Amino acid sequence: MFLNKSCQVAALLLCFWALNTGYPHKYFAEKVTALLGEDAVLPCSFEFPKGVPVPYIIQWHKKGIKIPIYIWYAGYPPHIGEGYDGRVSLTGQASLNLTDLQEHDQGTYTCIVNFFDRSPDQKRNGSLVHLFVHAPPHFSIKPPDVVYVNIGEKLALFCAAGGTPDPDITWYMDNIPLNEGSNIKINRGSLEIFKVRESHIGDYVCRARNSEGSIVANTKVIVAGPAVITVPPRNLTKLEGDKAELICEAKALPANLTHRWLFNDKDISQLTWLVTRTVVRTDGTLFINPTSAEDSGLYTCEVFNGIGTPERASAYLSVEYPARVTYSPTIQYLPLGLSGIIRCYVKANPPFLHIKWSKDNRPFDPKSHHGVFSLSNGSLQIQRVIHEHQGWYVCTPYNAYGTTGKSNKMEVLVRDPPIFTIKPEERYQQRVNSKVTMPCHGTGQPKPDIHWRRTDGKQLSRDRAIQSNGNLTIRTLKKEDHGRYECVLQNDIAILVTSTLLIVEGTTPHAPTNVTVETSAFSASLSWLPAYDGNYPQSYVIWYRLLEQAESPWRTIRVDPDEASTFTIYNLQPNSEYEFRVLSRNTLGDGMFSPTVRGKTTPWDFLGGVYPTDAYGATYIPTVQKPSGPKPSPPRNVTVQETENGLLISWLPPLNQKVPVAFYYVEYRTQSKPWKRWGPIKHATSYLAKELAPGHYNFRVYAYSIMSVGQASSEVSLTLAAESYEVTKSRAITAGVVGGILFFIAAIVLSVCAVKICNKRKRRKAEKAYMMVTCPVAEARNGGHSHGGSPSPIKKKRANEDGGTLGRKLSNPFVCG
Repeated sequence: MFLNKSCQVAALLLCFWALNTGYPHKYFAEKVTALLGEDAVLPCSFEFPKGVPVPYIIQWHKKGIKIPIYIWYAGYPPHIGEGYDGRVSLTGQASLNLTDLQEHDQGTYTCIVNFFDRSPDQKRNGSLVHLFVHAPPHFSIKPPDVVYVNIGEKLALFCAAGGTPDPDITWYMDNIPLNEGSNIKINRGSLEIFKVRESHIGDYVCRARNSEGSIVANTKVIVAGPAVITVPPRNLTKLEGDKAELICEAKALPANLTHRWLFNDKDISQLTWLVTRTVVRTDGTLFINPTSAEDSGLYTCEVFNGIGTPERASAYLSVEYPARVTYSPTIQYLPLGLSGIIRCYVKANPPFLHIKWSKDNRPFDPKSHHGVFSLSNGSLQIQRVIHEHQGWYVCTPYNAYGTTGKSNKMEVLVRDPPIFTIKPEERYQQRVNSKVTMPCHGTGQPKPDIHWRRTDGKQLSRDRAIQSNGNLTIRTLKKEDHGRYECVLQNDIAILVTSTLLIVEGTTPHAPTNVTVETSAFSASLSWLPAYDGNYPQSYVIWYRLLEQAESPWRTIRVDPDEASTFTIYNLQPNSEYEFRVLSRNTLGDGMFSPTVRGKTTPWDFLGGVYPTDAYGATYIPTVQKPSGPKPSPPRNVTVQETENGLLISWLPPLNQKVPVAFYYVEYRTQSKPWKRWGPIKHATSYLAKELAPGHYNFRVYAYSIMSVGQASSEVSLTLAAESYEVTKSRAITAGVVGGILFFIAAIVLSVCAVKICNKRKRRKAEKAYMMVTCPVAEARNGGHSHGGSPSPIKKKRANEDGGTLGRKLSNPFVCG
């Protein structure tokens, strides 16, 4: 009855708390301070509405805890939160008494008083209290007692402490406080010395102090180093039964060396068949006594002193012994009419030289029997088995140490091999989600076992693949069922295999195979073998990414044309490693990725004039807008010099040539104006700037790689005076005037020459035309004949002697000859 009533009240209280929980308005936090382990009273008071007592509930909350840590209602047991059992109670009107204070008790507490019969204007009373639990400091992280370091290495000592108030941590070396410097950093109590010197060797103290006390942690820093193997083990050859000794000597400071020996990368202490015959001496030497044939292998000595990484050294132990037969089967079967093997299980070190065979107590030389061959493992292979090969066989192996004996007699029986009575068809072609049954039956003595397997080594589906009476049935065909299957017919006589191809249609394409890549400085050519396309035309998408960049995203490019199985990707970075994979797709969607292959582009021959290519293979010099590749180092020794032709800006290439420079840009500005630039500048480390106005200039040079731009060089300043500018300007004007005059004179001379040449040509044409007209008329009047010849001009002297009549008659200066 009491439990039911308590449950009801608890439910009532929780509901009431869920509906009315809230923090007091406009409260100022009171501060209460107490020591660790003592008691504290968190004050809280309230007033009844209108001074009339009414039922009320007191709730104490702690910031960071969702459920109240204390709920009180008159007449019922209080609710106490987890971690406060036996430590909280009410005192006074609503104050909370908290005993045995812990560090986690520190925080902000809220007291809320809710009245059942409350008026709207008097909703709740309470208080806000911040509790400070003072505690002396205590270490949460302490540096080790002894630290071994090497000169020049980095030293890090970690020290952290808790307490209230938060303790201050101070580091001392040899009782002298340490301060931060270029080689020493102190951050949140941790001490770092970036490069240890001899002066840093000594005693260090980490001191944590607050108002409640202080504590210290001492550390001794000693020059030391990891273990080093001075005498490593050497390869060893022993006869079986002898003892073997593998030396492994080492030195270290501190000298607390531990040796561990491994056999073929397995701890010898865990090999029960070997550990009973081994002893590890204090100097690290491994003894094996006696040795056995199984002891041959790789032995590794590992030494460690707690500093750095363990040192390792390995050596081979070869245990030699006479040739021996390890197993002699009582009966072996040979398939009649087929190829068969008579096995002799041999083990030898060094390898066996030859094996003697006997058949039916008579020597049997394989070389003297047609179709019988000795195999490298010691067995005999018979090309075509006949009944005469049946009998009792014995083999005896020999090596350089002889033999341990012959095998037991092995009865070899010739029997008819199993045969297929029903074979599966060469190909089965089915739609996805359909069913296929592939039959396979056989017979033989003893009765053969029939089972199916995939040629790619994958397991048959357990849920959908059923083997029954030699038949393989696959229900609800899926894409992964596509492939080649083998039916195996097996008994003690022989193993026969037949295969068939299952094609599952109506699927996304299968992953391409045999992906290869060939690279140059800026491109990669991929080729692959197409897989089954799902009975739909398929296309390809190449995915590739740069490996040298952290979390580099995959990029994609579609292969064109769709049926192509080779493709070249351009616009790659030189001397960089990439990952490539090919994705196939058809109308049903994307298929599977091919295996990922890697390829590294060749270094860039930038001195040979080879330039990068864009995504289509065209040569270009890129404008780097989104730098994504490794950055070249800045140019060096930038200088600016005034010359007669202008300002000559010159520089030296970057000191680090790991990232080749494709071209340069020179930037300049005056005062606070934006930067302007000249370029790109290829195959040169200088630039001539002309016609700059007077003023104060700043210059800098950028080096560009194919995919990125490096940092700017150091800036160089120069003031271009007005005088030099005027001189340059006047020289330019004078040169322009003189050039103009010379050009004008040359033009006049050329014009006169042209006119004279034209007039001379016109005169010659007129003379010829006149002679052709006048000469025939004059001949006819004189009764003469026309004579061939050319008209000749009358000399000016003759014309003057003949007088005016003749001159008027021959007003035209031509006469017929």
